[in-house]
Amino acid sequence: MKFIHSTLTVKNLEESLKFYHEALGLPIDARFSAGTHEIVFLGGGGTKIELIGGEAGHKTDAGRDISWGFEVSSLEETRERLAALGIAAGDTVSPHAGVRFFFIKDPDGMTIQLVEQEKA
Repeated sequence: MKFIHSTLTVKNLEESLKFYHEALGLPIDARFSAGTHEIVFLGGGGTKIELIGGEAGHKTDAGRDISWGFEVSSLEETRERLAALGIAAGDTVSPHAGVRFFFIKDPDGMTIQLVEQEKA
């Protein structure tokens, strides 16, 4: 068995694409319509994120107990880039040597962890 994607139904697909594609830099792998929904898969390789544009008036619930983690090469550069886009980042945490991270929220309230790992 292979984990291939995680799905999030979003309130505003264009706003979410701006966040995941432009702010986080995830490439768009596929974009298509399926009935009344528009679907976008993001990610360069391996596990993908599937965003599904919700119907008008659809209430999304990203949940409190799930987060997605992405590795970045520099937390400082990432924090500066996100700040320039108006995206607030939490405090940097270092649970043990060689790992640092902070959290942000996507447009639907999904918790995103951005992690920098020390190069070996």
